[in-house]
Amino acid sequence: MCLAVPLKIVEINGREAVAESMGMKRKIRVDFIDNPRVGEYVIVHAGFAIERLPEEQALADLETWEELDGAVYAEYEKQAAKA
Repeated sequence: MCLAVPLKIVEINGREAVAESMGMKRKIRVDFIDNPRVGEYVIVHAGFAIERLPEEQALADLETWEELDGAVYAEYEKQAAKA
């Protein structure tokens, strides 16, 4: 199963780029994106940016991911306290 988290392009060097999301950076390829620009959000699959994402949608998606992350962490802490 693949889950796509929006990544924001922060650096471009030819067809390679660096993108970040939720405090983590990763190298990606931008071969499938016409005229990629720093500051744009993209969806990445297997290391390749495959689609641009409107900023409003990317921010909404990231907010949902952060809520999910918080819920999972809270459950982990609850289970750890029982052990």
